[in-house]
Amino acid sequence: MRDRDDLQRRVLATIQNYNLIQKGDKIVIGVSGGPDSMCLLNCLFCLQKILGVELVVAHINHMLREEAEEETKYVQEFCDKIDIPCFVKYADIAKLSQEQKLGTEEMGRKMRYEFFEEVAKQAEANKIATAHNSNDNAETVLMNLLRGSGISGLKGIEIKVDRNWKQEDGTAIKEKSIEYIRPILECDRAEIEAYCAEKGLNPKIDRTNLENDYTRNKIRNQLIPYLQKDFNPNVIQSLNRLSELAGEEEEYFKEIILQTYETLKIGENEKETILDLKKFNHLPKVIKARVLLYTINKVIGTTQGIGKVHIEDCIKLCANNIGNKYLTPNKNVKIFVKQGNIFVKKM
Repeated sequence: MRDRDDLQRRVLATIQNYNLIQKGDKIVIGVSGGPDSMCLLNCLFCLQKILGVELVVAHINHMLREEAEEETKYVQEFCDKIDIPCFVKYADIAKLSQEQKLGTEEMGRKMRYEFFEEVAKQAEANKIATAHNSNDNAETVLMNLLRGSGISGLKGIEIKVDRNWKQEDGTAIKEKSIEYIRPILECDRAEIEAYCAEKGLNPKIDRTNLENDYTRNKIRNQLIPYLQKDFNPNVIQSLNRLSELAGEEEEYFKEIILQTYETLKIGENEKETILDLKKFNHLPKVIKARVLLYTINKVIGTTQGIGKVHIEDCIKLCANNIGNKYLTPNKNVKIFVKQGNIFVKKM
């Protein structure tokens, strides 16, 4: 590679350091047509022979802006030129967000990930690559911090993460797993844009990213420039270091919680888990909270909508050992104490 391909060398190093890609993988790349996703697509295309992988592209048209059709055409033509299959979906995000009572940003994200997984199933791919970069990660850390997040939120965007889906296989429904990877997460926005310019990619610019209607855009366009100017010009790097440290601590805690859960577990099935109340009450509060969250996630598959106050109420319930009383941290799970045990039950 030539000197100007330094970003590609670094992306390859990231892939190798984190074991993101193995020979024989089939990867769906989420491509909007913007600088980040075009950088990712071009990098993986240039590294394709070295990596020994097969690539397909997934592009979703949100039908929110006049330029959207031009962006779709651009992505399709680029994929035709480099001979990579391109799957396209049109989704009326404005209409869907009204019907499902979600914000357009949240609805757009939901539809993107559903489509990426739909393409992965159709193309029989085992990985999905998204174009998150170090600026995105810094913004996520700040956004979570402002929302009062704990350590889990401070780890920001994970460089790889498994997601499960249910897939029909004849008459049976099997649960499968797909891995999301972020190969350009260690690259910043400025060098990504420079790479696009050097390679003559001419990516499309989403002008709504310059508007400050959403929290993330305000953090990107107002808060981070203010912090860079008046406090720390290297704030992006500092936030990414914080993210890395938080991620390492989270991994350590995961091991501790799993071990603790196994010592507390008396019984479990698809509908409930039973824990030893006496052993639980002797744990430090931080471990109690994490064990409850871990158990809830095992029982119902999510902890969405469950906040600090819900977990603290559950800890108090266990400490007081009150029978005939139960708590519902969300509508899908019920927690109660009975005969010296804690029951976490799916509703």
